Amino acid sequence: LYNVGHMYEAAVAHFQATGKKSLLEIAIKNADLVARVFGPRSGQLKDVPGHEEIEIGLVRLYRATGDKKYLDLAKFFVDMRGNDEQRSELYGAYAQDHAPVTSQSEAVGHAVRGGYFYAGVADVAALTGDKKYIDAIDRIWQDVIDRKLYIIGSVGQHGAGEGYAGAYKLSNLKAYNETCAAIALALWNHRMFLLHGDAKYIDVLERIIYNGFLPGVSLDGDRFFYPNPLECDMRFKFNHGALERSPWFNCSCCPSNVVRFLPSIPGYVYAVRDRQLFVNLFMAGTANIALGGEQVAIVQKTDYPWDGGVRLTVSPQKAINFSLRVRI
Repeated sequence: LYNVGHMYEAAVAHFQATGKKSLLEIAIKNADLVARVFGPRSGQLKDVPGHEEIEIGLVRLYRATGDKKYLDLAKFFVDMRGNDEQRSELYGAYAQDHAPVTSQSEAVGHAVRGGYFYAGVADVAALTGDKKYIDAIDRIWQDVIDRKLYIIGSVGQHGAGEGYAGAYKLSNLKAYNETCAAIALALWNHRMFLLHGDAKYIDVLERIIYNGFLPGVSLDGDRFFYPNPLECDMRFKFNHGALERSPWFNCSCCPSNVVRFLPSIPGYVYAVRDRQLFVNLFMAGTANIALGGEQVAIVQKTDYPWDGGVRLTVSPQKAINFSLRVRI
């Protein structure tokens, strides 16, 4: 289920980039099978993935196709996690499967699993408008930001199963800060922004992009860190037995996640809600944005982050009233 969740995301990205439905149709075929096997009806399996990811993939399929059964299935997987009334065996806190998410208040367990799950919960919260999910994901986000976030904008400690060791346990040498955990945290914070429209979530996202995620790949783009500690004593071989970046790992999630995340960054720069155009990130480039039925071209000229000066040129195709909301 973890792997096919990534496939759904890839299929939607391929469709958005090319307009072709070849991979999207395969993803739909697979998701339809999962929707027949898992669900609330009699005879269907009442279980959840060991490693979350399919939830956000299903929501992306829903947004691409408009078929509500994919959103319903994502919500089903969210509702089943920690649900000991309908499942005989839970995976425990390591997999965020110790209690229903609506009763949770802090981030626990494996940091990548958690980041993907909390992103999925934020998706379900935003698309259903259910206050129980919104309140729960707000509580968990505040716990991470106040008590479990490294200064570089990442999470996780050695000795904690690639996960959360507890409040304020943020040692530099034994920091884990897995590259995948930074990416999962970025996905979660972007969804929190889409839910609430508050700049504080983009503040965290920006910190992750420049500090939490970027060290995970070399300047040449062909060597990688799995963990990203804040200190090295030249004895503790933190990077899966190495002190320097590696070209590959037996568990290859981090290099392939880098390949997924880097091309997605332009999608975080702007956002639209009604007649509001949000400028979230600062980077040189041009965008054409649909707003209120009209096209608006926006150009950024900047050397950010090396220089704080940013010049924005906004050119609507025709006269239109809208708000330009620039993150300070």
